[in-house]
Amino acid sequence: MKTIHYELSDGIATLTFDEPGSPVNTMCRQWQDDLDAVTAQIVKEKEAIRGIILSSAKSTFFAGADIKALMRSKPSDAAVLFAEIERMKKNFRTLETMGKPVVSCLNGAALGGGWEVALVGHYRVAVDDPKIRFGLPEITLGLIPGASGITKMTRLLGLMGAQPYILEGRLFNPLEALGLGLVHELVQDARDLRPAALAWIKTHDGSAAPAHHPWDDKNYRMPGGTPSDPMVAAALSVMPAILKKTTRGLYPAPEAALAAMVEGAQVDFDTALRIESRYLAKVAVTPVARAMINTFFFNLNAIKSGQSRPRNIPRYQPQKVGVLGAGMMGAGIAWAQASRGIATVLKDVSQDKADAGKAWSAKLAHSSVVKGRMKPEDQTALLARITATDSAADLAGCDLIIEAVFESRDLKAKVTQEAEPLLMPGGFFASNTSTLPISSLAKASARSEKFIGIHFFSPVDKMKLVEIIRGRQTDDETVARAFDYVQALGKIPIVVNDSRGFYTSRTFGTFVMEGAAMLCEGIPAAAIENAGIQAGMPVGPLAVLDETALSLSVHVLDQTRSDFSAEGKTYSAAPGELLVERMVKEFKRSGRAAGAGFYDYPLEKNAKKFLWPDLKPLFERQQTPWEINELKDRLLYRQAVETARCLNEGVLCSVHDANIGSLFGIGFPAWTGGAMQFIYGLGVDAFSQRCDELAAKFGAGFALTDAVKETIRQHQPVY
Repeated sequence: MKTIHYELSDGIATLTFDEPGSPVNTMCRQWQDDLDAVTAQIVKEKEAIRGIILSSAKSTFFAGADIKALMRSKPSDAAVLFAEIERMKKNFRTLETMGKPVVSCLNGAALGGGWEVALVGHYRVAVDDPKIRFGLPEITLGLIPGASGITKMTRLLGLMGAQPYILEGRLFNPLEALGLGLVHELVQDARDLRPAALAWIKTHDGSAAPAHHPWDDKNYRMPGGTPSDPMVAAALSVMPAILKKTTRGLYPAPEAALAAMVEGAQVDFDTALRIESRYLAKVAVTPVARAMINTFFFNLNAIKSGQSRPRNIPRYQPQKVGVLGAGMMGAGIAWAQASRGIATVLKDVSQDKADAGKAWSAKLAHSSVVKGRMKPEDQTALLARITATDSAADLAGCDLIIEAVFESRDLKAKVTQEAEPLLMPGGFFASNTSTLPISSLAKASARSEKFIGIHFFSPVDKMKLVEIIRGRQTDDETVARAFDYVQALGKIPIVVNDSRGFYTSRTFGTFVMEGAAMLCEGIPAAAIENAGIQAGMPVGPLAVLDETALSLSVHVLDQTRSDFSAEGKTYSAAPGELLVERMVKEFKRSGRAAGAGFYDYPLEKNAKKFLWPDLKPLFERQQTPWEINELKDRLLYRQAVETARCLNEGVLCSVHDANIGSLFGIGFPAWTGGAMQFIYGLGVDAFSQRCDELAAKFGAGFALTDAVKETIRQHQPVY
């Protein structure tokens, strides 16, 4: 055996998982073969065995399934996959039902298939480390637990209790696991695991009642009741509707998981296992699973491991960071820094404005204390890290200063020249602009090689993505330090090259302006909004325009015209841009903050927004033909085309930055795996053909040049 070390000593059979050449243990093909062999060995030596210990030679217990193997699966492989799952579970059941006490020693994380391996143990001992995570996150990869996780968690926690951990992929630490009854004992150190396991085995060795799981007891009753229980039945009757509202029918995995839970709860344990296996085999080979695995596992890990970071540059840890502008964005950045232990100087033009910015952190910290997520003393320490000031002198000694002032080229130049000299030697300066080219803003800097774009998304405390923009003169060290800074905040960095709107704002603009263009064509606003939602976007394009402020879009348009004029060019605004400009300048509707945009926002408490009634007589034309699937295609394809163009132009440097940026920055539907994976999921030829059709009907925004098509093919991932 290559992945499992087996030892029988003094009646204790120890299985130590240790996959060679891998930092973690996985359910690779070799491990499955080794599990067959070790189970057979244990059965053979059964009479000499008093107890069984499952342990790990890695720093974590077990990482889960072999994801690369799943990525290579095709729909025709479902039957083979079902057989492999059943083979593994047969071994699990053999170990669990042979009457010998089995203990899982959890020295580190056990996620997905790793948690299912842990659940083989009748008794589970874990190191009491709050950083350790257990659970079943498969749903976030478009999969469902299939190695007994659904069946066991449902029987341990009940149908209602298990739902957050199966349908939402909620993780938990060892202390939480102890409270849930999923772990039986905590120890202070990994060295204490084996003694604890041996002590438990000793108390159950040769006892009158052989060790077994709760569901293998003839008197077992499911916590909370089965689906036949009236209370449970009533709750389950609305679950499909609730799930549909959340998934919009675009994600097969949650529906399959719920079905496996409910169906499995009505039959015996072994039948429930087979039901679970069938649902996993069906879901695992779907395009949605493939897309989500590609992006949420491989692409996200590529970014976390630093593949977008310049190499051979020492790691940077921010110590003191200045933030210019204490408005919504600057206040959010201050919170993000202070909550991660970074000393922060929050500067604005007046002390009152600076204090108001700091008050945002006080509000968020207070909320965390009330919810039990933060101790009062930690709240005090966090707020002490933020110096709210109107004096530039307080910026002295910062190793990074970020300007987060209004999107005005002149204002940004002014604050840059005022603050940059106060940086400590070797420090660097960043702009939190969302659209203005970094290379042009860097002209105000005395050291353009140390000037970079760090684009946060609003609200900063909730949005995970940060877009790092390299200017034409930005050096590698500055890019690497910006990358490290973003990771120090616990956020996800993507690295792009400079251009107007960079990647996220540029591509986001195509989504909202395509929606506005549809309105120009006479398509009903409600149809446009529903098309966006049905495609999987968080909200419709008109609602997004309201949220981000129509006035801001007009300001960007005016700035773009001005920039083009300065270069001796004329900017031709698209139909959607002209419509937004008309909404602001002619109809005085600036967006949600002003109480009026494409929607009306009633002042009454709990009153819901509604589409502005005048949109119908002003723009809607009954003779305009439209079809909902075509509207959905327009909204998704337009963003995908722009993403491919960014990759071709070198604005984007990698597919993983494109996919992660589109998902976490723009809200591109997760079921697609991101804007580039959307193309690869459809197939490059099929995507190109559909783009040709859309371009013929709706213009050059959908057109793909031969160069763009070639770029798409060159970057296609292979597994």
